[in-house]
Amino acid sequence: MLETVRWITAEGTVLDCFEAGVPLLPGKLRIIDQTQLPKDLVYLELDDIEEIVAAIKRLSVRGAPAIGCAAALGLAACAQHLPDEGFAGAVEALADKLAASRPTAVNLFWALERACAHLRKCALARSGDLKLELVLEGLAILAEDIRMCRAIGAHGAPLIEAGMGILTHCNAGALATGDFGTALAPMYAAHDAGRRFTVYSDETRPLNQGSRLTAWELHRAGIDVVTICDNMAAQVMKEGKIDLVIVGSDRIAANGDAANKIGTYGLAVLAKHHGIPFYVAAPTSTIDTALATGARIPIEHRAAAEIGAADGVRVYNPAFDVTPHELISGIVTENGLHRPPFKFV
Repeated sequence: MLETVRWITAEGTVLDCFEAGVPLLPGKLRIIDQTQLPKDLVYLELDDIEEIVAAIKRLSVRGAPAIGCAAALGLAACAQHLPDEGFAGAVEALADKLAASRPTAVNLFWALERACAHLRKCALARSGDLKLELVLEGLAILAEDIRMCRAIGAHGAPLIEAGMGILTHCNAGALATGDFGTALAPMYAAHDAGRRFTVYSDETRPLNQGSRLTAWELHRAGIDVVTICDNMAAQVMKEGKIDLVIVGSDRIAANGDAANKIGTYGLAVLAKHHGIPFYVAAPTSTIDTALATGARIPIEHRAAAEIGAADGVRVYNPAFDVTPHELISGIVTENGLHRPPFKFV
């Protein structure tokens, strides 16, 4: 799989998780700059808070799980430069800056709170090097994300049969996580098991994550992939080419309402009309049990410049929409396949 979020040590060792005997400090957050794909595979190595916030905002790193991993390791990378005096408070301030980078993906806030909670615990116990502890917690979050991806793949793979046509939207693969993906994880697992199928990858306007990222990584993995424009989905379904829809999610409410890249809701409506099963794949860290329904999920609105428009014309550019739970056939997490009625508490 592709490197998406990694820690690189001063000696140049790239780590997936803690390796005994490898010095972890100083180190940097190492990510793929996804804005350069598919033309160029470029890595960024970051340890400055403003640079990391900017990278998240401009979608150099994107996808809810990957954002969470990047935030935790980015916090650790920046914190290593802080003085010891007032360290805990300064880390919390850095975390607040990272949390403000994007509003919809709950994994961002979950990972930052987990890292800060671990730091507070260590500070109270007066145990360990606090800077090192932040690195270790970030690497633990990454390692758990890798295991989560594999588990989602194992639980979702039985949904995929040989010869199927599968539609996906945006990118919820290796580029959006620490390793294997969420929505794409069942596809990788089924492919590894020898089943052959075709994936229809929505272009995903306005930033084309489907055509630039999903199609690129599936093709590299040897999976048959066809890119279509977003407005072709209804016709492709009508032609009988789609047997299954699998998408990711950036936040799931307690009742199963799921926020994902703009255009997902429309696909769910189309799938319902054509009698096609519609599944969401996401880790449990994406489930926000504090929100009873998707009506309370904050939706990020992005710059008008992302959409081509005539001079002087106002632009409306929500980055996400919310698919009601009634349109979802099942939600695949690392804990298994959840069928409706959904009740996450």
